[in-house]
Amino acid sequence: MDETQQSDLMMTPQAMRRLAAKATEILVERIGGLDDAKAWDGEFREVLEEQLGGPPPEAGQPAEEVLELAVRQALRYAARLDHPRFFGFVPSSPTWPAVVADFLAAGFNINSCTWLVASGTGQLELTVTDWMRGWIGFPETGGGLLTSGSSAASVEAMAVAREAAGHPERPAVYMSDQSHGALKRAALIAGVRREHIRLVPTEDDFRIDLDALTRLMARDRDDGLRPVAVCANAGTASTGSIDPLASMADLCGREGIWLHADAAYGGFALVTQPGRELLDGIERVDSVSMDAHKWFFQPYEAGALMVRDRRHLERAFAIGNDVLQDTVWGANHPNFADRGQQLSRSAHALKIWMSVRTFGMARFRAAIQQGLDLARRAAAHIDECPLLELMAPVTLGIVCFRVNPASSACDEGTLEELNRQVLAHVFWGELAFLSSTSLKGVFSLRMCILNHTTTWDDVRRTLETVADHGRAALAEQ
Repeated sequence: MDETQQSDLMMTPQAMRRLAAKATEILVERIGGLDDAKAWDGEFREVLEEQLGGPPPEAGQPAEEVLELAVRQALRYAARLDHPRFFGFVPSSPTWPAVVADFLAAGFNINSCTWLVASGTGQLELTVTDWMRGWIGFPETGGGLLTSGSSAASVEAMAVAREAAGHPERPAVYMSDQSHGALKRAALIAGVRREHIRLVPTEDDFRIDLDALTRLMARDRDDGLRPVAVCANAGTASTGSIDPLASMADLCGREGIWLHADAAYGGFALVTQPGRELLDGIERVDSVSMDAHKWFFQPYEAGALMVRDRRHLERAFAIGNDVLQDTVWGANHPNFADRGQQLSRSAHALKIWMSVRTFGMARFRAAIQQGLDLARRAAAHIDECPLLELMAPVTLGIVCFRVNPASSACDEGTLEELNRQVLAHVFWGELAFLSSTSLKGVFSLRMCILNHTTTWDDVRRTLETVADHGRAALAEQ
């Protein structure tokens, strides 16, 4: 072999530029055409298996052809989470500088594991997590790390809580019946038995019943269990409800129990004045999980775990490793691999830093405020429509409602079937995408309004479409 021969996996600079330019053109056209596209598209497994399956090819094909194949037969079949009328689940609408940042991070092949390996992006992570610390209101002792998302952050939070409690033999974790399933999974991974993950009932406003929580913890202590963590909701996925954070901090402080706040999407409302007021007390919890790929307009993945005292992270996760002994670089140069479960880590901070530096916090704040305002305007529209019924108080950016005409005497079973029909019509339509939830056993339609490109016209047209489908379904009964 010629010692000067290039790798067969290299491309010429010209070919690299052509491929990157074509990819950029595709993305810019996609973003520009979202309003006229469907909010969702999908395909059946057997069709995609025929198009995309099979053994790996022995010989390659031109890169631009492969790119076109990926766009045409794989990437198009997905929820368009950044569509202005995608209101299902928790949408995501990334800014372009953040998208470019991920491209750069991949091209520079960054592993943000230790200061020696990636000091530049390590500093960016310190900067971004310090921004988050300030938004939450944690003291100077606070800090954290970026993660793939709140699911991973919740696992790390539960591991830290068990460490802080001294690894008791029979740990118990508490959360409301409105908490996200990721919290239950996190407790299981952290070693809590399934039957010791306690679901506490909620009040009519879907906030945790503090008296019920207090009684349950006392009974568990009497039965020999050790309460190690309480998980508070700082914006539930179903309704956006916020648990009484300050009162929960009082309770957990008296009981000596770790208090974790799940602020996966709701936490970024903190940068607005109304959000700061709604989330009052979050500065007193022990840990917070947040997802910048939700209400902070970043591409996946961009989660975070923040703690009031960052020393708890290293107590739980720092483990010596001979092969990494060269990465120790002074007390003021933290290794993020010692703060969480990942060693190989993407440079998540770059996209957050680049997009905030590009647009400034005033524009981010206005975009988040717009989601709050649109949700309240949607609730007012529903209240004024005789065909629609609001199902829960609107706290953040989620609106739960259903078709339930004031003049109708439909029972709950009939209403559920009616609304499932309406959801199916909207789901398969081309205007918008909604999802549903169950509110104490009652079927509800659900709009999550977080996209910075969404307008009142998008919200109004979607609500009117739901009402039209509801009217048609009623006429068929």
